[in-house]
Amino acid sequence: MSESEHKMIEILRILNDSEKIIGSKKIADEMQNRGFDLGERAVRYHMKILDEKGFTERVGYSGRKITSLGRAELDKGLVYDQVDFIFSKFEEMIYETNFDFKKKDGNVIVNTSSFKLEEGVMDIIKKVTSAGLVVSPYITSKTENTDEGEVVKMKTICGTTIDGMLLNNGIPSLPLYGGLLEVEDYMPKQFSQLISYKKTSITPLEAFISDKMTSVLDLVETGTGTIPANFRVIPANAKEKALNILDKLKSAGIGGVIKIGKESEEVLGIPIDEGMLGIAVVGGVAPLCAAQESGYDVDIKLGEGIAKYTDLKPVTKAKTILKKEKGRSDRKVQFLLSKTWNLFQSVDFDIETHKGNLITNISFIKKSDLDEGLEIMSKVYQSSTSHISPYYKIIEDVGGDDEVGIATICSLSLDGILIKNGIMSSPKYGGLLEMTKNPKFIELIAYSGSSLDPHEIYIFKNMTSVSKNENGYKIYLSSVKEIPVVAREDTKELLSKIEDVGVPIYKIGKPREIVYNTKIDSYNFAIVSGSGLNPIAAIKESGIDVKVKAVESLGELSEMESL
Repeated sequence: MSESEHKMIEILRILNDSEKIIGSKKIADEMQNRGFDLGERAVRYHMKILDEKGFTERVGYSGRKITSLGRAELDKGLVYDQVDFIFSKFEEMIYETNFDFKKKDGNVIVNTSSFKLEEGVMDIIKKVTSAGLVVSPYITSKTENTDEGEVVKMKTICGTTIDGMLLNNGIPSLPLYGGLLEVEDYMPKQFSQLISYKKTSITPLEAFISDKMTSVLDLVETGTGTIPANFRVIPANAKEKALNILDKLKSAGIGGVIKIGKESEEVLGIPIDEGMLGIAVVGGVAPLCAAQESGYDVDIKLGEGIAKYTDLKPVTKAKTILKKEKGRSDRKVQFLLSKTWNLFQSVDFDIETHKGNLITNISFIKKSDLDEGLEIMSKVYQSSTSHISPYYKIIEDVGGDDEVGIATICSLSLDGILIKNGIMSSPKYGGLLEMTKNPKFIELIAYSGSSLDPHEIYIFKNMTSVSKNENGYKIYLSSVKEIPVVAREDTKELLSKIEDVGVPIYKIGKPREIVYNTKIDSYNFAIVSGSGLNPIAAIKESGIDVKVKAVESLGELSEMESL
C-alpha cells in the first residue's frame, strides 16, 4: 500500500473517531498529532479522492463525515497496519483514562454493544452483573426506535480501565492476552485459550466471543463454565501499591479482578517472567456474552472508546460468586507455535519420493452428514482447483459415536518440509484472504502468542466465504510464512518440486514486499499458502455442524484420497 493510501486510511480513522462533522483544518491538525506532515491543501486533495470512492461525503460547509462504505474500507483496508493499531489503540485509551476514584469522576474505557430490546434480555444482563462477572455494574444505555424495533445501545466499562488507573499512578501495566478462562465449582482453574494483544487485527476477546465458545450463564447457574477474561503483567515491586489502587477502584465500583499472582508465579496456566506478576481480570462484556448464549442477537465491540464515569449508572448491585483460586494450575497454556515447532520435527516428507509424514488437521461431522459434506468439498475444489487442496482422509472411530473425522493437510506442513531441507521457515500469520481483482488480507492473527490456530477462529465465527459470497468474490483461509531472503531461490526450487503436495501456493513474495497487504520483517520474504481447512469451511458455510481441530496430527499423503 502506498504512502498516499496510508494517509487516506488515517483520515478515515480520524473521521470515524469523531462524533461531529469536521473540516480539513481540524483533520490536518490531527494528522500532525499522529506524525503525518500534511497541510490543509493536501488534506483537501486526499478528501476529494475519498469522496470519489464513496468513503466520505461532504455535509454543507461544515466538513465531511465517513460513510458506511468508508467504515468497511477502514476495517479491512490496511490490515498490516491494523495488527499494530489494535494494541496502539489500547495504549492510547490507557493514556486518556483519568478516572479519579476519590471524586468518582473522569474518563473510563468502555465497550459498546447493541441489541434488540426483547423480553428477558435485560434480566440476563442483570443476573450476570449481580454475580460479579463484570468489571463494573456501571453502564450507560439508550434505546433507539428502528425499522426492526427498539434497539438498545449499551456501554460497559472495559477492564483496560484498570491498566489506565495503574499507569496514572506510576505503575506500568502491560496487557498481554485476551482469552477464555475455565471455572469449576466457582473456582477459576486455567485459561484454555489465549490470543496476544500484539500482532492481531481482531481484538483478542472479540475473537472468542460466541455463544458456543463462552458459557457465562452456565457458570452463574451451576458454578462451572467458561468466561472471557484478559491478562496483564506489572512489575513485582509495585504489588503493594497496585493492591491499594485496586482496592480504591473496587470501592468506586470498578473491579473484576480474578487473581493477582506473586512475583514470577504462574497465573491460571500462564507463565510469568522474572520480576513481574500477573493479573487476570474478567471481560467487561461477560453479561452481554450470556445474552448471546441465550439466543439474543448482540453486537459486541470491545474497547470502543472513552466515556465519562458520571454518565454511567449501576444496572444492579454486584458481588462476585467466584472463589479464590488456590495454588498453581494443573496445566499450562500450550501456545500454538510451541506445539508446531515440535510437530515440524516429525515431518519427514521426501520431496523426491513424496513419501513421509505431513501435518494434518482433523475435523468432525456427523456420519449422517458425511456424504453431503464430501460433495460440498468436491464442488469447491472443482470451482477453484488452484486455491483449494484436494486431499482428505476419512478417519473412523474418533470423536463421538455418531461422528466421523475428516483429515486434511495443514499448510504448516510446508514449513516442516522447508526446515527439513535446511531452510528456516517461520509461520507468521493465519489470515482471511479476500480474492478480489487485487487480493488482500482483511484479517490477520499472529501464530506467535496464540494458543489456537487462527483459522479455527475464523471458521467458528463464520468469517469465511469459500463457497459463496454476495459480492461475487471469495474469502479464503490462508497462511503467511516468513523466510530469509538469502534462501529465496532455493525455496522456489524446492516448492516447484512439491506443487502437488496439497498445499496451494498463492504467492511467493519479493524481499521486503508488502504481500496482499501484509508486511514482512526486513531481510525476509513471504510465502502465502492456502489452508487445508478451506473445504471444511465450505461445509460449515452450508449449515452443517463441524468441529475443527487444526494442527492436530500427522499423516501420509499416499494414504489420502483426492476430491
